[in-house]
Amino acid sequence: MTTATVPRKAPFYSSMSFQVLFAIAAAILLGYFRPATAIAMKPLGDGFIRLITMIITVIIFCTVVTGIAGMEDLKKVGRVGGKALLYFEAVSTFALLVGLVVGNLVRPGEGWNVNPATLDAKAIADYAGQAKAQSIADFLLHIVPTTVVDAFAKGDILQVLLVSILFGFALSAAGAKCKPLIDLIEVLKNAVFGIVKIIMKFAAVGAFGAMAFTVGKYGISALGPLVKLIGLFYLTCVLFVLIVFGFVCWLAGFSVLQYLRYIKDEILLVIAVTSSEAALPTLMEKMEKLGCSKALVGLVVPTGYTFNTDGTSLYMTLAALFVAQATNTHLTFLQQLTIFAVATLTSKGASGVQGASFIALVGTLTVVPAIPVAGMALLLGIDRFMSTARALVNMIGSGVAALVVARWEKELDSATLRNNLAS
Repeated sequence: MTTATVPRKAPFYSSMSFQVLFAIAAAILLGYFRPATAIAMKPLGDGFIRLITMIITVIIFCTVVTGIAGMEDLKKVGRVGGKALLYFEAVSTFALLVGLVVGNLVRPGEGWNVNPATLDAKAIADYAGQAKAQSIADFLLHIVPTTVVDAFAKGDILQVLLVSILFGFALSAAGAKCKPLIDLIEVLKNAVFGIVKIIMKFAAVGAFGAMAFTVGKYGISALGPLVKLIGLFYLTCVLFVLIVFGFVCWLAGFSVLQYLRYIKDEILLVIAVTSSEAALPTLMEKMEKLGCSKALVGLVVPTGYTFNTDGTSLYMTLAALFVAQATNTHLTFLQQLTIFAVATLTSKGASGVQGASFIALVGTLTVVPAIPVAGMALLLGIDRFMSTARALVNMIGSGVAALVVARWEKELDSATLRNNLAS
């Protein structure tokens, strides 16, 4: 009589979650006790992010092309894209409203009595210049690359997405004649995801370098004067994820807590490296495992990184009110409504630009002359800490959007989804 062998469970320290958590803890200690050494760890974080961004465009291209080319109904592509954009706009606009309400109720800047004349306006001059430089027309034209190669060389997600969609449509229209090319791209996609698995083995190293630099460079003391705003923003983000995303997930037939546990590795990675792009490849792979089609994931998740700006939207209206309150600037209801309306555009218009959220906020404040733009200097020192929460909410929201649109398209099986999330 033979007994079945029970597979040995992998040791806890071999999981990516444990390794990244350990790296974050070690980095915080190093940054606190040896700041100079911690700052020198920056190349480790930068190198890891570069390794990820190096292959993101190839992943998007392969996923979208093979997905669209394999679709029998090409109308579905347009339908999915339309539903995704509608969802993005609805949720991010609601996030702007939440930030506005929280800012009015809690009033985090009240009592500061900051004189705008004492602030360093030069510190934000570059941001103000970039905010004025890009109009809506410029943003739309920016989506179209100068050349196909240029889109991949710059690593611009929206440009690569446009090229991929056009390429996918062309291969689908060509039919059987292009089948060998589609098969080749499918093989390339499998190889690229193999590279992702290799790179992710160094996630803890990247997390250590990025977190050590942040703590060593800015220090815990940098949070002191603005701790109320930081705490309020983080609390608002947590409640937004649990309540708003929780309600959306409930409508879609799954639990937000199970979803958060399912993407815990991606959450820890974004917290450590302060970049949502670092989690893009594995997030796309996990959404496919839950039952979303390749084309849907390839369209919704990368597009969400530009248009699904929930975390950025929460930050913009809350931060705008903070600056106004801190400088004793009274805003009428009409002026707040103007901030809200302009932010719906600027939160998208600065996408793909370095310091996008900060630039977008400066651009929004310039529309209401009563608010001294120099007041943005108050936020400059803590922007890196705020960007962690923004990136986290944006990343979580992109995954939720993929599942919601997939449910909308009736391509998700409820039992399969729940079982995979619970596993």
